[in-house]
Amino acid sequence: MSLKEQLTEDMKTAMKAKEEGKQRLSVIRMVRSALRQVEIDGKKELDDNGVIDIISKEVKMRKDSIEEFKKGDREDLVAQVEAEIVVLMSYLPVQLSEDEIRSLVKEAVTASGASSQKEMGKVMALLMPKVKGRADGKLVNTIVREMLNL
Repeated sequence: MSLKEQLTEDMKTAMKAKEEGKQRLSVIRMVRSALRQVEIDGKKELDDNGVIDIISKEVKMRKDSIEEFKKGDREDLVAQVEAEIVVLMSYLPVQLSEDEIRSLVKEAVTASGASSQKEMGKVMALLMPKVKGRADGKLVNTIVREMLNL
């Protein structure tokens, strides 16, 4: 079953659950809407990788929102957005741990022969296909910078 089909099935389940699945239903509808918009704009059907990209962007937007809500002392909104992130994360591949990311970064640095910050693009080009949807880009970027500064 594709991710889009899974989202549709989960939406039906959440609709039947009424109150218990209200937040989940809202998040799933939002994701399906974002998917449809991308498909319409791009005039193409998204595969699972495309769906993962969209969901990852939605998670990133929410993580950025959490920071802003914390600055504004809006704990109610922080809790709501964190709950949305939990729902979204259930559709993404299992996330890599920091140690796993570090080992992948070491491999990429070695494979690219990079030795300075100027060559960071080479490392990221090798690394991003391996971690796409499985790790936060900011964390990956930070680890690559650390490794190249050594």
